[in-house]
Amino acid sequence: MSTSDIKPRGKMNNAFDPSAAQRLSPASRRMIERRTKLLGPAYRLFYEEPVHFVRGERCRLWDEEGNEYLDAYNNVVSVGHAHPHVVEAVHRQMQTLCTHTRYLQEGVLDYAEDLLATLTGPVGDGHAMFTCTGSEANDLALRIAKHRTGNRGVIVTSEAYHGNSDQTAAFSPALGDNAPLGTWARRVPTPDSYRIPREGMAQWFADHVRAQIRDLERHGEGVAAFVVDSLFSSDGIYAEPVDLLGPAVEAVHEAGGLFVADEVQCGFARSGEQMWGYQRHHVAPDVVTMGKPMGNGYPVAGIAVTHDAVAEFGHDMRYFNTFGGNPVAIAAAQATFDVIRDENLLRNARTVGDVIRAGLAELGERHEAIGDVRGAGLYLGVELVGDRDTKSPDPALATAVVNGLRERRVLISATGANGNVLKIRPPLVFDTKDAGRLLSTLAEVLKSTARR
Repeated sequence: MSTSDIKPRGKMNNAFDPSAAQRLSPASRRMIERRTKLLGPAYRLFYEEPVHFVRGERCRLWDEEGNEYLDAYNNVVSVGHAHPHVVEAVHRQMQTLCTHTRYLQEGVLDYAEDLLATLTGPVGDGHAMFTCTGSEANDLALRIAKHRTGNRGVIVTSEAYHGNSDQTAAFSPALGDNAPLGTWARRVPTPDSYRIPREGMAQWFADHVRAQIRDLERHGEGVAAFVVDSLFSSDGIYAEPVDLLGPAVEAVHEAGGLFVADEVQCGFARSGEQMWGYQRHHVAPDVVTMGKPMGNGYPVAGIAVTHDAVAEFGHDMRYFNTFGGNPVAIAAAQATFDVIRDENLLRNARTVGDVIRAGLAELGERHEAIGDVRGAGLYLGVELVGDRDTKSPDPALATAVVNGLRERRVLISATGANGNVLKIRPPLVFDTKDAGRLLSTLAEVLKSTARR
């Protein structure tokens, strides 16, 4: 596969369908009208028939009419909706003190110590820096990489998503063709383990990275950073092979660039195998970025960075974030970390994820539309195809399945270049009973869509 073989960037295909508005309640229609007027056209709603949630607990959500939904999608609330330990920690700290990080605070030091201890490689002996969002974390990582290397170039995978700030959007091709990439951004093909033989894939991937490094150097940019979500979430969820990244990271380091492991989606025990996604690949990042599930819904994010990578930046530049790392944010992050550890959610992600994968594989034996089942822990992808021999994507079926599950009050989404990969990414407290409901409902929807 050459760079020219990279597929066009897809669009969100399970969004609200205005033609379905008449099926909604008058109250929902009025809310959509208000939302459109007040929030503007850039906001999107999930599902052809949007849903109005008013309460959540663990892996359950309730709409305004009291109907209960199973949440198999939201990883932001990684330890479950309204976890009492997190709620209490935030409440207690907000009652006590909320200020910035330019005063001495013990909580941020305790949390940084706990966090860094989970990271392997030199980054574990490095430093923690805090932001509010994953976009800010990736923005900061790139600032550090540019300063450290003197280069501007960034290499990402073909459907990557790394943030929505001006800079991170410029290396987030998943945002679509109307959000052009920076002239200093380069894409390499998705490591599609469904269509590309795994044997030799690591060298194939590294060859593409080397080609983009040469192109950046020809254009006077050089490579500052290679930024990767190691579960390739927006590309379509590819968890294997786990020897993929090593040669590519080596190529980047040889060219003077930094390796940034974007753990916003694949970190914090999500894979069920390691605390961090990059650890499955046995590579050593220079920077680890994190966000989304870090505070179980409270906006807190950050990076871990090696001393070597940040030393000159720290000397030459001033970094300050008014809200990043404030005591309330750190209370949320520490409480979330404690729950992941104390409730052994890493093991739960592995155990329950194995149950779901086995059930999905069994469904694949009965439904020709399931071309591939992949993922790790509680981050799973189901690729739907029109033909198993040609492996042709079927985004229309994926849309029908996502919306069919929503009608039966089970929430998932879709991902990938063509939007044909079912994305199953529940809170880490998802249990075997939840898995059974997800699988039985999916079986029902697949059976009904097969009669289209």
